[in-house]
Amino acid sequence: MSETKSFTAKEIAKHCTRDDIWIVVHGKVYDVTKFLDEHPGGEEVILEHAGIDATEAFEDIGHSDDAHDLLAGLLIGDLEGAAPTAPAHSGKEGADGDQERLRSKQNSSSWGLLIPLAFAVALIAYKIYA
Repeated sequence: MSETKSFTAKEIAKHCTRDDIWIVVHGKVYDVTKFLDEHPGGEEVILEHAGIDATEAFEDIGHSDDAHDLLAGLLIGDLEGAAPTAPAHSGKEGADGDQERLRSKQNSSSWGLLIPLAFAVALIAYKIYA
């Protein structure tokens, strides 16, 4: 019988890219890379939990017995020590870096629309009242 592999939060956090994604659920480590495209809820929800503990999100959804069975097939080991809960690479490559860039892009694109609109309104007001 083979020994169960154990992974630390630091090791798990390294697996946070779309091409290599691990999550933790109830102290167990799962490689969900191959399941990413098949996830019925979309890949985004898995990417949000790349390299961290996804237990709460997994349980909040109320997954079926089939989903639990499928997850069991993706098991690669056990969590050693504290669960990884913080983003692994703030501002670096990988899922967390990608997510940070996406949030930044979304925020800047919102401002990107607002600034020209405000400028246009100010220009119109100047033309009317000047």
